[in-house]
Amino acid sequence: MPLTIRQVRENCQKARGAFVRARREHFALGAFNLDNQETLIAVARAAAKLKAPVLVEVSQGEVDAMGLDNIRDMVDNYKAKYQVEMYINLDHSPSVKDAKAGIEAGFEFIHIDVSQADHNASDEAIISLTKEVVQYAKLTGALVEAEPHYFQGSSNVHTEKFDYAEVKKTFSTPEGAKAFVEATGIDTYAAAIGNLHGAYPTPKILDIELLKQIRQAIDCNISLHGGSGTPGHYFVEAVKIGVSKININSDMRLAYRKTLEDVLAANKTEYAVVKLMGQVIDAVQEVVESKLKMFNAHDKAQV
Repeated sequence: MPLTIRQVRENCQKARGAFVRARREHFALGAFNLDNQETLIAVARAAAKLKAPVLVEVSQGEVDAMGLDNIRDMVDNYKAKYQVEMYINLDHSPSVKDAKAGIEAGFEFIHIDVSQADHNASDEAIISLTKEVVQYAKLTGALVEAEPHYFQGSSNVHTEKFDYAEVKKTFSTPEGAKAFVEATGIDTYAAAIGNLHGAYPTPKILDIELLKQIRQAIDCNISLHGGSGTPGHYFVEAVKIGVSKININSDMRLAYRKTLEDVLAANKTEYAVVKLMGQVIDAVQEVVESKLKMFNAHDKAQV
């Protein structure tokens, strides 16, 4: 059943409150990508078990597969079933039109990523289009996230190594972060400090000192994309500094696929798919729980 505009605004206000708590109590909300209903169940169960507030998020591929309104309904159904504090983020929305659709669907968090659709987008274009989304989000009070440049990598399990020297060229700077936040009025700044999308054979290295400088330079929330494959001690340090949101995707997908392959190999004559998914959900849930503990999010939910 569609939410009323009053309900959407109340949810967005609660979401803002969750980020205020995260800053004050030094924890981060995990933002976990949904590929399907099974991953949603895994996140909801983990949130319920640890009493942790969470975001579930979808990018354009998941939106195309499941639909904005259906995602909203599914999340609300499991949010009620498990009695959890759960919000939805539209991740890496490639256009203003898509971002506005997410706002209208009642998503509490909107990430507008102009540079995803156009890696060569000018600074002026990125700022102008981001400001348009910030203005439109006032309709519901949704929190808007953005960054001034393209993030490297992709949400997958990579076999190739990454060139850290190349990654460093795209690092955020305190001065650039401050200028971008002031120019756009965003609620959340997606910092680049060594985090990149996907899981790789070599662990990621986050520049914690740079994160401290960015935290001092800006007043808004900070998010970290590309959390998969990152040594946990970086997350512990990041939430102490004041990161409010950390994105996880590839680690969940790896657990999902590997477990599903094992289950299929062990049950060659079983064709009732529902009977094969229990271990898969458990494996993804285990990943989510481990991240929430790293983010210091356990026992922080307000239901």
